[in-house]
Amino acid sequence: MPKPDELIVDIAARVESGQSNQMPLTVVTGGAVITGRLAPEAVWRQRVSEVLRDSDQLGEFSASFDAPVQRDRPPTHLHFHVARILQGAMGIPETGGMYRVAIEDVSAWTVGDFSYSD
Repeated sequence: MPKPDELIVDIAARVESGQSNQMPLTVVTGGAVITGRLAPEAVWRQRVSEVLRDSDQLGEFSASFDAPVQRDRPPTHLHFHVARILQGAMGIPETGGMYRVAIEDVSAWTVGDFSYSD
């Protein structure tokens, strides 16, 4: 998107200000469809840092996610928690992952997340 959609920026700002990770959203970015719940950046960073810290091979990278989040600017990214990339009849990963998407790269979006059932 040349200019980020003001509505999605507002949604991201409300997630940031409310510190909630319950907002379901599905976006199209770079040809991929990502579905899940938005989380505030600080919450997202903390969770990624914890996962990395617990890894024998990746522990040293956890510090990169411990930096404080600037609150004096509009959000530039969406931070997905328990998210999946939709591909065919399945979501990857099945258990959900942590994705960071630049708002300016979102070409389409809808409120709600998609799930599969047997």
